[in-house]
Amino acid sequence: MAALRSSIAKFLAELARRGASQHTIKNYGSDLDQFAEYFEPPGQTAPTIDQLDLALLREWLADLYDRGLSSVSIRRKLAAVRAMFKFLKEEGAIRQNEATRLRTPKAKQRLPEVMSEEKTNLLLDSVESGSIVELPSKERDMAFLELLYGCGIRVSELVGINLEDIDLREGWLRVRGKGNKERQVPIGERAVGAVERYLDVRSAPASERALFLNSRGARLGDRQVRRLVKLYALLVTGDSTVHPHSFRHAYATHLLTDGADLRAIQELLGHARLSTTQKYTHVSLKDLQSVYDRAHPKA
Repeated sequence: MAALRSSIAKFLAELARRGASQHTIKNYGSDLDQFAEYFEPPGQTAPTIDQLDLALLREWLADLYDRGLSSVSIRRKLAAVRAMFKFLKEEGAIRQNEATRLRTPKAKQRLPEVMSEEKTNLLLDSVESGSIVELPSKERDMAFLELLYGCGIRVSELVGINLEDIDLREGWLRVRGKGNKERQVPIGERAVGAVERYLDVRSAPASERALFLNSRGARLGDRQVRRLVKLYALLVTGDSTVHPHSFRHAYATHLLTDGADLRAIQELLGHARLSTTQKYTHVSLKDLQSVYDRAHPKA
């Protein structure tokens, strides 16, 4: 009879073997650690993995509601448990996957906050001009800002770019997305120019293949990118809520507003499901309603 903790460790090791990102493994590990803690009260023996029947799982789920967790948090934790149980069922460690019988809470549809084209360009132009603050790595920061907006990539994809992934002559970027899946995205002229200017001043040993480097000459981390984006947005627009993903939302919404096909946007963003991309149609319709309310004499 396999112990719960050892089953979790085996599942996380399998995620790593399949090429899941460190971010995914860390989040799954955190949620599953809390899952195990629930079944380890002081003075009691934790159940083995095959003893976790539907009644016990429902008891755990009810506790999440009692603690006042949001539906989004509960859905995330439930997804981690279901993924582990599915793996254990495939491995023959359990006879039946009881986690599939748990009811998923409905999540409220939240539309992403999207920067306008004017706000996005103001931010980029202000950083490029150097008028807001003295920038020690202006060329590097302009290059990654232009790629975030010009290619709509995730921050994890940005910091994972290697020199061989970018073809400036042809205007293409190879991106490794979720699940280590690769896709090709076009790079606009403005982003190409920004990357070229950065490469002119980039200093690193030949063995370092990362495109973006920190002050120590090693690969730039996603936390530093987030801090810099927040700093620039705060200095230029006074908005501290802007983050790297804000550029991805803006990229998709502005493409859609200007007539791009939804399926093409899905490919560019690397979404596995069209339904994930369709949220941008709601954002676009919301903007359309706002224009109508401001401009129509009978609105």
